[in-house]
Amino acid sequence: MKGLRATPIKLTLSALGLAVLTGCASVSLDQNMGRVNAEAGSFTEGKLALARTQEERDQRAQAAQALLAQPLGQKEAVQLTLVNSPSLQALLAQGWANAAAAAQVGRIANPIFSFERMTAGSELELGRALSFGLLDLVTLPTRYGVATRRIEQSQLRLISDVVDHVTRVRQAWVRAVAAQQMLQYAKQVYDSAEAGAELAKRMQSVGNFNRIARAREQAFYADAATQLSTAQHQATASREELVRLLGLNERQAQALQLPERLPDLPQQALDPQAVGTLATQARLDIRLAQTALEGAAKAQGLNMVTSFTDIELTGRRNTTFDNADGSRSTARGWEIDMRLPIFDWGGMQRDAMNAQTLMAANQLEATVRSAGSSLRESYSAYRTAYDVARHYRDEVVPVRKVIAEENQLRYNGMLISVFELLADARDQVATVTAALDAQQQFWLADAALQASVMGHPTNTSLSIPASPPSGGDASH
Repeated sequence: MKGLRATPIKLTLSALGLAVLTGCASVSLDQNMGRVNAEAGSFTEGKLALARTQEERDQRAQAAQALLAQPLGQKEAVQLTLVNSPSLQALLAQGWANAAAAAQVGRIANPIFSFERMTAGSELELGRALSFGLLDLVTLPTRYGVATRRIEQSQLRLISDVVDHVTRVRQAWVRAVAAQQMLQYAKQVYDSAEAGAELAKRMQSVGNFNRIARAREQAFYADAATQLSTAQHQATASREELVRLLGLNERQAQALQLPERLPDLPQQALDPQAVGTLATQARLDIRLAQTALEGAAKAQGLNMVTSFTDIELTGRRNTTFDNADGSRSTARGWEIDMRLPIFDWGGMQRDAMNAQTLMAANQLEATVRSAGSSLRESYSAYRTAYDVARHYRDEVVPVRKVIAEENQLRYNGMLISVFELLADARDQVATVTAALDAQQQFWLADAALQASVMGHPTNTSLSIPASPPSGGDASH
């Protein structure tokens, strides 16, 4: 179609330029990192950054070397993964890419310039055309809203991914240190069982020990050897899990030192009301679901227009040269191209968008309903683990220590045999092992609760510590 000449095109191009200057969504890496450090400061300590140059990578390698020069605490393990983990760096790069892709939705497509040259006899015609999508301009405010919400969604996902990674590092550190302690106690049990089995063998050989009593000591020794092998593997597996999450290379893995024991329990457990207050201030899961619903609703409104048709506006300028008489003429005009909804009325696209919006609405409702439940479960696991660990620390272990001291006195007074003393020592070590397991479960639950407060529910399962095994029959 042809119509008015230059003025409408100039006005339209001016409006287009104004829209481009004022309505394009954008996002930068610094914005992404700043958002994560601001909202997940208790996990990143404001130090999360993506290394993009060799100089930055060298600085991070030096920081990692300094952290590995001493036994690595839980806090230092988090700092190490922030500066050293390639997996975490990949998450940050992917988050940047997702945010940039989301911002692209709010951009206007570049105009298309076409040039043609045609000859007919003595005439030469040069045609120039500049085209752009008219619907791109009309729907720019809506697409800007969609892009803004998708950027928000990508940033919240990145925060959630970072929280998940740091939580796994914290829990892996707890398991690695606890497994190392378990191994030490397993060695004590093995040494005790080995001494008892050897003594029983010698006493049977001189006729002072019956066969079944010697068999009990030998069976305990065999079981202790199995437990030691299992503990050795568990210590190795837990350490290697931590190595992978920290992103250590072979040299760094060899330099890794862990503390000899887990931290002491805090003086008091967190108050449930304080936990609830923190959770209502920053629940990632609810905000992410809310942003997904808003983005789906905005995209649905946009699709109601674009699924029917597409409109393209083109400005043309054609110049004709007549070589025969040396004349020149110029024709100017514009045309509109419209896709006609004859075969496809866009019904399937609209159905898909309706379904997406409905899914997002139900997902938000499900997230809101389960948020309080998951937090209560995490706090229950945390508080139960704290109470059990404190009970072992304050009640069970001191009682076993008193029993051990009394039995030592009885042995020194020749009131009990060496086998009764060995059996009691085995029971005491097993009690300490159960106490250590309870302490490990508390610190695992503590890390899970911190993630749940942020709105990243983390599964926490508690197991009842095993009862201390009794030694062989000590009455001879």
